Amino acid sequence: MLAALAAAARTTSGLKPLTTEKRDLFKHPLASIDLAKFDAVVLDPPRVGAAAQAKALAQSKVSRVVYVSCNAVTFARDARVLVDGGYRMGPVTPVDQFLWSSHIELMTVFERKGRA
Repeated sequence: MLAALAAAARTTSGLKPLTTEKRDLFKHPLASIDLAKFDAVVLDPPRVGAAAQAKALAQSKVSRVVYVSCNAVTFARDARVLVDGGYRMGPVTPVDQFLWSSHIELMTVFERKGRA
């Protein structure tokens, strides 16, 4: 996924620079100081969600978070943290990506005006 995103960004004119990184969000979440250089974050955590990363995002100045989740329970938990931190949650889109499984993916965009 990261390689595809980076390749698409390289071949699309007019985009701001894009940085991709695979990271263990439990051992090493991006802190507010790390997030300060980003306008947006795409977050696709494992089934246990991204509680620590959601808290850091809620305290950051990042204006847009695209959140993809494979677990509705941890998505709801992390969404609550982001909304309480000042984000507005857009429509949630369920995606039945794996036909052989009862699991679905959820996707939404959280947005807010920049923090001063």
